[in-house]
Amino acid sequence: MEKEKIAVGLDIGTTKIVAMIGKKNEYGKLEILGVGKSKSLGVARGVVNNITQTIQSIQQAIAEAEADSGYRIKDVVVGIAGQHIRSIQHSDYISRNNPEEVIGDKDIDLLINQVHKLAMLPGEEIIHVLPQEFKIDGQSEIKEPIGMYGGRLESSFHVVVGQASSIRNVGRCIQSSGIELSGLTLEPLASADAVLSQEEKEAGVALIDIGGGTTDLAIFKDGIIRHTAVIPFGGNVITEDIKEGCSIIEKQAELLKVKFGSAWPGENKDNEIVSIPGLRGREPKEISLKNLSKIIHARVVEIIEQVFAEIKAYGHEDPRKKLIAGIVLTGGGAQLQHIKQLVEYITGMDTRIGYPNEHLAGNSSEEISSPLYATAVGLVMNSIQNNTNSAVAIEAEKEVKVVYRQPEPQVQTQQYEEEVQVQEEERPVAKAKEPESTETKIRKSFFDKYVDKIRDFLDNAE
Repeated sequence: MEKEKIAVGLDIGTTKIVAMIGKKNEYGKLEILGVGKSKSLGVARGVVNNITQTIQSIQQAIAEAEADSGYRIKDVVVGIAGQHIRSIQHSDYISRNNPEEVIGDKDIDLLINQVHKLAMLPGEEIIHVLPQEFKIDGQSEIKEPIGMYGGRLESSFHVVVGQASSIRNVGRCIQSSGIELSGLTLEPLASADAVLSQEEKEAGVALIDIGGGTTDLAIFKDGIIRHTAVIPFGGNVITEDIKEGCSIIEKQAELLKVKFGSAWPGENKDNEIVSIPGLRGREPKEISLKNLSKIIHARVVEIIEQVFAEIKAYGHEDPRKKLIAGIVLTGGGAQLQHIKQLVEYITGMDTRIGYPNEHLAGNSSEEISSPLYATAVGLVMNSIQNNTNSAVAIEAEKEVKVVYRQPEPQVQTQQYEEEVQVQEEERPVAKAKEPESTETKIRKSFFDKYVDKIRDFLDNAE
């Protein structure tokens, strides 16, 4: 019997840090075993700016997830976001020495290594190299080049670039929290895995993930990622505006936004008023809900217009690049009342709220199915794809320790060694799986290399 694979995702956000433990059930759905959530201290706009506070927040979320699930976490797949992330389109080609030979993995590796030689701005590194479409000897629109013949192999790439120091700081926080880093994923890609269907990706869709510190955008067309962007504004800026506009403290501003906030000012009547307790014996403060929604509306319009400018930059007005499936909103900001209608009004595109419940098992709690947890669910799905076993049952761990303490009879040593040898030989057979697509292989091999690079850096830094 194959041992169950336990996957762990860690979403390091600006407002919250979420550690999520899950596994695939017999129906191929994601069963969440435990969730740990802590207030994110030391992260601003998706970037770590206080290592000590971030480590404490990560440890708190990890401890909560372990207590909730009964599993001990060994390693995690972590999401990368922040205002330092940008993306570029790039085309490259290689000329093959022997066109009569079948195109293989080594040719694609060669092409990707060429992309890595691109000149970047000081301090920047390539995080993701995602192939769009391949061309072989002028024949275009090839999605799977392996196994074909040709002399000139060409491809267009979507290259995601970020600040090396910011990514290494995240690696340092995870390592210092007592766990290992098993993978890195761009957060908009993780959210897309959790809330988008394959049909939407084929038809053309823009995913807008409105987080606390940043708003992430990922555009898909023909099943391929075409554009990514990170806008350095999110829900926190709205809270800040309410705090300033109503002269109240941040905690009250956040509560007002969540409970009474609306992105559409016309909904509230002039006589709707909320009373807020005054500070230390002062008189209570009365706030008009119409004014509150006007403050929220102004900032949300600004965020959506910036995202729409990015969608226009991708070129969605071109008939061949049209986003037929429109827009999907997710993240904590997507829970704001009437935001769907406002986005439709500004962009003129069909919009829906993205929930990660399509991939979750039927018994999942309502809280986990919320857009707030879309990125964390996507990171767990990514960990499952990487085939990692990221956590072990605490009870099983104790049992294993007891078993190892038992002395083995000397007579059986040879037989025992033979059994171990047979098991070692048989193990790879149990892991046989379906052939992977070129895109999946590229994503995996690249991330393995990149994560190894970060681990080496951290080990040497010590």
